[in-house]
Amino acid sequence: MHSVGPARQSHIARRVAAVAVSLVLAGGAAACGPEDATDKAAAGGKPGATGSAPQKGGTLTVLNNEPQSDFDPARLYTSGGGNVPSLVFRTLTTRNREDGPAGAKVVPDLATDLGKPNADATEWTYTLKDGLKYEDGSPITTADIKYGIERSFAAELSGGAPYLRDWLVGGESYEGPYKDGGKGLDSIVVPDARTIVFKLRKPEGEFPFLATQTQFAPVPKAKDTGVKYEEHPVSSGPYKVVKNDGDGEHLTLERNEHWDEKTDEERKAYPDKIDVRSGLDAAVINQRLTTSSGPDAAAVTTDTNLGPAELAQIGDSADKNELASRVGTGHFGYINYLAFNPKVAPFDNPKVRQAISYAINRTSVINAAGGSALAEPATTFLPEREAFGFTAYDHFPAGKTGNPEKAKELLKEAGHPDGLTITLTHSTAQNRQTSPEVATAVQQALAAAGITVKLEGLENNAFNEKRWDVKNTPGFFLSRWGADWPSGAPFLAPIFDGRQIVTNGSNYNHAQLNDPAVNTEIDEIAKLTDLAAAGKRWGALDKKIGEQALDVPLFHPVYKRLVGKDVKNVVISDWTGVLDISQVSVK
Repeated sequence: MHSVGPARQSHIARRVAAVAVSLVLAGGAAACGPEDATDKAAAGGKPGATGSAPQKGGTLTVLNNEPQSDFDPARLYTSGGGNVPSLVFRTLTTRNREDGPAGAKVVPDLATDLGKPNADATEWTYTLKDGLKYEDGSPITTADIKYGIERSFAAELSGGAPYLRDWLVGGESYEGPYKDGGKGLDSIVVPDARTIVFKLRKPEGEFPFLATQTQFAPVPKAKDTGVKYEEHPVSSGPYKVVKNDGDGEHLTLERNEHWDEKTDEERKAYPDKIDVRSGLDAAVINQRLTTSSGPDAAAVTTDTNLGPAELAQIGDSADKNELASRVGTGHFGYINYLAFNPKVAPFDNPKVRQAISYAINRTSVINAAGGSALAEPATTFLPEREAFGFTAYDHFPAGKTGNPEKAKELLKEAGHPDGLTITLTHSTAQNRQTSPEVATAVQQALAAAGITVKLEGLENNAFNEKRWDVKNTPGFFLSRWGADWPSGAPFLAPIFDGRQIVTNGSNYNHAQLNDPAVNTEIDEIAKLTDLAAAGKRWGALDKKIGEQALDVPLFHPVYKRLVGKDVKNVVISDWTGVLDISQVSVK
């Protein structure tokens, strides 16, 4: 569905800060309304089940490891509106703020609906709701949305999701409104103050998902201060920025008096103030949330996960029932897997790849990744969520602990009756995903099948550079992938679309698969605006590709987060797995 440009660039943005992203994607919540939040939380044993409806008022504290830097809608890389940014920046569409699978749906935000496509989904038209205003009381117009998107093309404001550079007609060569006398994009048409039309290079049935990205937030041209805009962006959401110190290390938000909840069904905006404190050590964050004293009683984190030791401590605590009741569990569309480069021997032999698939011991891998509380075994590339088009399959059943005898049989057929010696490349970063512990678990499992594995551990940046370099991609390495929205498209296309093989930049099609049938099916699914129908075909495509043993799915991460004892209305979504602070209330 995506071409080289957006797939490469979007995931550069994510992977350059690999540890940060694994945390950001790690945990939390979605939404339900005030009328049913308490009942849902109580039924699910989730945080915030206090028996009373959430109320407005108070200050919510956010304790984070990573600063909320580059607080400019052009530069932010958020999916579904993100967390803190979604309090300030509204977009044409957003994610449904509800529990579980319902939270993986896209819903209108500034727009009246999900957009109206033309017959082949190469043109999308949106109409704005009535009564939309900025923090200064001035009206939000479609010209502001057009301008906000155009400025995201400027080199000095790069960093956001760059799909539009590939999708919009003329987007690949556009350099933003600060050059060529402020020239705009002809492929974004504004017939009037409430209507906006997007003209695309190719069919994109999932355009409503893209319209959740912060690049679709309106920016009034007269208030644009370029790279300084992040210091005081003009709010279209329920909160406005009143202080931004240290490039997002301390961010203070207060109510936007001109936000009208009648135009916004998704954000509850209960607290009067949001105090975001970043740059904190992860252990300090979890300790403060555990103690939950003073302002920390009304605190949450949007980027810091609990680890195995901390979970064990909670379980052993004399106060474990109270602490356990404050741990939320989240899932995100993410896969950790073993990647093959079939251009490197012996991985050019499918039987060798199949042998490794049979030999893997997922129980030991999951233990290395933090245990079953933090990882779920995977035999499919797509996550086990309906929104992604999940279709169950296990082409090389290894059971819970591997099938070394079947692996030996295949190695013999591949011409290696006495086994073989291979190298596994991994990161030395302690992120429980591509870490030395996971690599060692793989090494031990393969040894039982007669495969000697030498470990090549690289510093994280060097590891990423090597696995993304098509000319130097290792034959066998640990990798991972996360989707920008809950669909099979951003999961399968960047990894298996042959047209996305990048020879002079960051390449994510590790197997360098360029199968015309796969490429054609990706294009055909992209034409569908019926997302349920598209999901079934993504699942079928995942199953078909899986037969080639181009990767070995290992596990999908599970995220565990603490909240302060006075935090209410915590719910869990299948879109981001991240606590949605637009729903949280405090005592």
